[in-house]
Amino acid sequence: MLSIIITAYKEPDTIKKAIWAFLAENLKDYEILAIAPDKETADSIQSIAKVNKHVKYIKDPGKGKPTALNLAFKKAKGDILVLTDGDVLISKGAIKELLKPLNDKDVGAVSSHPIPTNKKDTMLGFWSHLLTEVGAHKRRLELQQKQTFMVCSGYLMVIRNNIIKSIPAESLADDAVISNLIYMRGYQIKYAPNAIVNVKFPTTFSDWIKQKRRSAGGYNQLPKLLGIKDKMRSFTKESSKISWALSYPKTIKEFWWTFLLILARLYLWFLIFIDVNIKRKTLKETWVRIESTK
Repeated sequence: MLSIIITAYKEPDTIKKAIWAFLAENLKDYEILAIAPDKETADSIQSIAKVNKHVKYIKDPGKGKPTALNLAFKKAKGDILVLTDGDVLISKGAIKELLKPLNDKDVGAVSSHPIPTNKKDTMLGFWSHLLTEVGAHKRRLELQQKQTFMVCSGYLMVIRNNIIKSIPAESLADDAVISNLIYMRGYQIKYAPNAIVNVKFPTTFSDWIKQKRRSAGGYNQLPKLLGIKDKMRSFTKESSKISWALSYPKTIKEFWWTFLLILARLYLWFLIFIDVNIKRKTLKETWVRIESTK
């Protein structure tokens, strides 16, 4: 059985689209567990649950995404879990592509391929494509070829149930924590480049900083939470791939935007160092809603 876990917060409109996209996949043996703390999103979920037996609403206590995931892990009946968010949209056939690598019993998790819905004709839109196509897609292909560890995308991933029972409640980067825990249990992690998930990335610099500060900052938590260093993302690893970034732009304007992105990432890692290592901010202090991605 397949258990699809969708976490959401104040996303009453996008959660409907997310759920219907899964229902359209014509899966055979599955359940959709949609979890949210707010009434508006809960109402949207329950409106679909009333007409489709596969959809179930779970009340989120509102203590953060890790707590919501831990609650869903306990309630999930499937031997395979699909983890995703209420503000993204899977492409047709994405789930079948994600499940293929699991035919190998040594594989414990599979990552999807996020694609921005943002247009490339703005600086932040261009950044979203560069970071996903070069920073994430190309990097995962490289790691897959080397048959080594990679972090699954938190936008959409599948994992075998019961490898892990829970994740630390303070996790900022739940995708990194889950991926590392599965790898530490002796399982392989694979990438399904044809499993497309459509994602809207921030359209303001303020939201961009907020989102990246939270997600990238979570990687600095790994030594404290799991006793390990990140194997995929860090300031040092990112700096070593600058040549990849510089190979992406095609016009003078895009080269300028790429240069500004490099400066922005330097500023971002500085903020992350302050947040995690000096101020030691908690999940509650760091997690903020990114309005422009909704």
